[in-house]
Amino acid sequence: MRIYDVSVPISAATPVYPGDPGIEITQTLALAQGDPANVTNLKFGAHTGTHVDAPAHFIDGAATVESMNLEMLIGPAHLVELPADVLVIDDVVVERFCPAGAQRLLFKTRNSAFWRQAMGRFRPDYTCVSPAGAEKLVGLGAGLVGIDYLSIEQFQPEKFLTHEILLRNDVIIIEGLDLSNVPQGKYELICLPLKIASGSGDGAPARVVLRSFA
Repeated sequence: MRIYDVSVPISAATPVYPGDPGIEITQTLALAQGDPANVTNLKFGAHTGTHVDAPAHFIDGAATVESMNLEMLIGPAHLVELPADVLVIDDVVVERFCPAGAQRLLFKTRNSAFWRQAMGRFRPDYTCVSPAGAEKLVGLGAGLVGIDYLSIEQFQPEKFLTHEILLRNDVIIIEGLDLSNVPQGKYELICLPLKIASGSGDGAPARVVLRSFA
C-alpha cells in the first residue's frame, strides 16, 4: 500500500486565482526571539492551494463547507489521466476516458506539470471542464470531481456554468490537486477540508491523499 500526498504546499510562492486574497504567512512568536513557543499567523482565502468548493460558493443559501458529506470525500476514486493535448474536458472527453459508474473522478491533465514550474505565477491557460462536460459527469452519476489546477472552470467565464451545474447536482468539487506523481488507476481518496464555521461557507483548503489498494 502506498500513500500519495496530492496536496499543494501553501507558501508565499503558491499561485492564487486572480482576484482571490493573497497568501501571508508570518511569525507571531518565535523561540529564537525568546518567546515561549513558535506561533505562525496564516492569512489566505478559502480557495487557496488544494481546496474544496461547497455549493454555497456559487449558490446563495446552499450547503456550506461545514455541512458537506464526508462520506463522498472519503472512498474509492478513479484517477483519469488525459493526453497533454486535451485543453477542455467536454462531453466527448468524459465519454471516452471516464469509467462508467465511477462516483469519484480525479482528472490528471497537463496542469499538474504547472506545479513544477515557476511558483507564484498563475497560469490562465489551464485545462478545464466545459459545461457540456459537467452535464455529462452528472449524467454518469459522479458525486465528486477533482482537477489539478485552481479552478475547474475556464478562466474568467461570463457565467460560471460548470460550477453551477456540478454544485446544483450535489457534485463536490476539489480543485488545486497535484497529481504529477500518481499513475492512472483506482485509489482510496481521503479529502478533509477545514471545518470553517463562519463566513459564507463557500469552501476550504484541504489535505488530500490517495492510497493505493495494492
